[in-house]
Parts: sequence; structure tokens; C-alpha cells
Amino acid sequence: MTLSNPVPPGADDSADADLAAESAAVAATASAPWYLRLPVISHLRRSVGLQRGMLITGLVLVIGLLLTALCAPLLAPYGFADTAAEGTGFGTQQPPSAAHPLGTTVTGFDVLSRVIWGTRTAVAVMVCAVVASLFLGVALGLLSGYVGGWLDRVLVMLADAIYAFPSLLLAIVMSIVISGGQSNAIGGILAAALSITVVFIPQYFRVIRAEVVRLKAEPFVEAAKVVGTGHRRIMGTHLLRNATRTLPLIFTLNASESILTLAALGFLGFGIEPTSASEWGYDLNRAMSDATSGIWWTGLFPGLAIVLAVLGVTLVGESVNDLNDPRLRTRRKRRRPDQKVAA
Repeated sequence: MTLSNPVPPGADDSADADLAAESAAVAATASAPWYLRLPVISHLRRSVGLQRGMLITGLVLVIGLLLTALCAPLLAPYGFADTAAEGTGFGTQQPPSAAHPLGTTVTGFDVLSRVIWGTRTAVAVMVCAVVASLFLGVALGLLSGYVGGWLDRVLVMLADAIYAFPSLLLAIVMSIVISGGQSNAIGGILAAALSITVVFIPQYFRVIRAEVVRLKAEPFVEAAKVVGTGHRRIMGTHLLRNATRTLPLIFTLNASESILTLAALGFLGFGIEPTSASEWGYDLNRAMSDATSGIWWTGLFPGLAIVLAVLGVTLVGESVNDLNDPRLRTRRKRRRPDQKVAA
């Protein structure tokens, strides 16, 4: 006769209760309306504690960035290249005052207006660069991982060659090739976006290709081939949906990196001309000489704008990644009824 090991009192009840709570949460999410199942909203509903605080903070910063970019003409007191109003010049390196809450630069630009208009440039470059690299990287990774053979070897070699270059140096070279060193607003935004796109494509390519190579050997893919499912449907339905689970984190991290890359290009003098559009990196470059003279406002506020924009996007990405991983997700505490000990 074999006796089983004794189970500590309440252990089975705790595990069963946790499993039941998790199942109930999954069922409630699946039965919720479509707008509550959207990526960020669904993560916000599942978050608790510190994870919810990080996600809310990131969302507030990102929404503030987007609203500022959308309403820049209404929020900015002056144009990004204005140095005078009603026939009166702003003056150069003026400290913060009622007329100029954040002061003026060495060229007579209003710092507040430059910071607000700079959100439009940052958001435009971020959206163009990340969306373009996302679609191209995912498509190439899906095709390379599924087809294999000589095509896979060639694409992997090209991705490794691009990835071996320093990202900032590659962005500088691409910006010079595309814009010729000088650019207007649209040309500068497209040049910066395309140069950043070339840097980001290998990241999406590597992640998607590795997932597709792993998934195409799974039984559900083999079963789809046996029943006669076409290659296009297998790639678009079975592989694509299961290979893109880690993309939200990469998407948000690349979005924050695109803001930093754009600022670096402007800081080094390969960005957008100041009379064509406002760009935070250029303003930081012009503020370097001011810092030695004790003029702090020309560099503080553009730098603070970069920090807040990158921090907001990064917090959203990290929070979404933690909530997607059951090992990192914080669960709600169950309320247990008080147990009375019999005398």
C-alpha cells in the first residue's frame, strides 16, 4: 500500500483559487467589448500597484506629447522661427519673463514656442520611422524565416552587416545621402525618418525570423500544410499572429530611441534647419555656448522635453511587456475570510 505525501493545509485551496481567479480574468477579458480589449486599455485594466502607476504615468506623458503636437498652433504663443512680434524684436538671451515664460535664445527665438513646435517634429519622425521599419522588418523576417534556403542566408547577412554599424553613424551617413546635409521641414523629417528606419529594420527582422523559424516546426503549422492551406494563409494567419507578441515592447523602445536619434542628428548639425522646423537637438547645440555664461534656460527646457518624451514612451513599453509576461505580472491579492481557531 502506497501512501501519498501529506499536503499542507490550504495549499491546494490557494493554488485552485489562484487558477480560478486567473481563468475568471481571462474569461472576463474575452467577453468584454472590443474597445476594452485594445492593447493599452486591456493592460490598464489588468494592472495593479506599481505597474499601474508606471503605465498611467507613461500614458499621461505620451498623451501630453501627442496633444501638444496636435495643438501646437494653439498652444505656442509665437511661430518657431519668429524673432519679433508687432514690429518689436524679442531680444537675445532674455531670461524668463511674462512675455517669454521660458526666455529667448541667442538668435532671438522664443524658447517656449520652440519646445512646443518641436513636439510636432519629434512625433512626425517617430511615427514615420517606427511604422516603416515595423512593416518592412516584419515582412522580411516572416519571408526569410518561412522560406529559408539561400534567401534566408542573404537576408540574414544583410541584416547582420547593417546591425554591425554603429546606429548613430549609420543614421548620419543616411541623412547626408538623403538630404545632402541641408533640408527643409518635409525633407528633413523624411530624411531623419528614413535614416532611422534603416537602423531599426534589422531589429524587427531578427525577432520575427527567430519566432517564425521556431513556429513553423510546430504541429499546428504542419497540420495546416497537410490539409492543403496555402503558404500565404499560413504566413499571414498562423505564423504572423503568434510571432508578433514581443513587438509592442520593441515598438515602444524604438519610438523612444528614434527621438534620441533625431536629437543626436540635430545636435551634431545633421538635422533640420531652424528656419524650416523646430527641433530639440538643434536647440541643445545652440545652447552649449550659453551654459558657460550662466544662461541655463536655453538648454534646460529642450533637454527636459526630450527626457519626458523618452520617459513616457519607455514606461508604456516596459509596463506592457511586464503585463504580457505572467512571470512579471503582479496579480491582485485575494481576500481570504478570517479563519477562527476553535478553542
